[in-house]
Amino acid sequence: MEEQLKDIRSIRNPKVRIKVAQGHFATTHSHINLYIDMTTIKYRHNNARETAKELASQYVTSKPIDTIVCLDGTEVIGGFIAELLADNSAMSINSGKNISIITPEFNQIGQMIFRDNTQRMIRNLQVLLLVATATTAKTIGRALECIDYYGGYVCGVTALFSAEKSVQGFPINALFTSDDLPQYRTYPYHDCPYCKNNIKIDAIVNGYGYSKL
Repeated sequence: MEEQLKDIRSIRNPKVRIKVAQGHFATTHSHINLYIDMTTIKYRHNNARETAKELASQYVTSKPIDTIVCLDGTEVIGGFIAELLADNSAMSINSGKNISIITPEFNQIGQMIFRDNTQRMIRNLQVLLLVATATTAKTIGRALECIDYYGGYVCGVTALFSAEKSVQGFPINALFTSDDLPQYRTYPYHDCPYCKNNIKIDAIVNGYGYSKL
C-alpha cells in the first residue's frame, strides 16, 4: 500500500503533510474510502514540531491549559504543543507553566481510564484533548466523558484530521478537514457501498496506522 500513498500538504504550512491512499478500509466505528497516513507528522520530530506550531497557535492567547490528553500516538506533538504554549519568551497565557502530557489506558471492556497517579493531572484542571483522526467523533465523545468523569474541564479539542466540525458542543480545531479531502467518505458498517458490491476490505486502520488483510 505504500506505493499508493500521495502527499497532501497543509495550506497553512507546507512542512506539515499527510499521505492518503484510496481503497476500502475499516475503522473502529465505520468504513472509509481513504486511508490517511500520519506517520511522518506524528513520529518525525521536525514535522511534529511544525505540526505543533500550527495547532498551538490557536491557544496561545485564548486558552489556559494545564494538561494535554493525547490519543492515537500523538504524544510527540502534544509535547511540542506544551513547550510552545509554556515558552517564557512568548506572549502566551500559559507562559512558564509545567503542562502535563498524558494518555488514557483502555480497560478490558474498552473504557478509557486514568491510573491513580495521573488522575491529579486531570482533576479540577483545564484539559486540551489531542487526537489524530475524528471520522465519526465517537472516540472523542468517549474521551470527553472520561475527562469529565475524572473531574477535568475540557478547554479545547484539536485533531490532525477531522471529518466533523464539532462534538458535544466543542468545535474541533483540525489541521486537515473534509475541505482538504473532498473525496473523503465514511459509511456505517451496515450501509457501506463497497461491502454491498462485495469489494474486500484492504486494511483495518486506526489512529496508529494500518494492517493489511
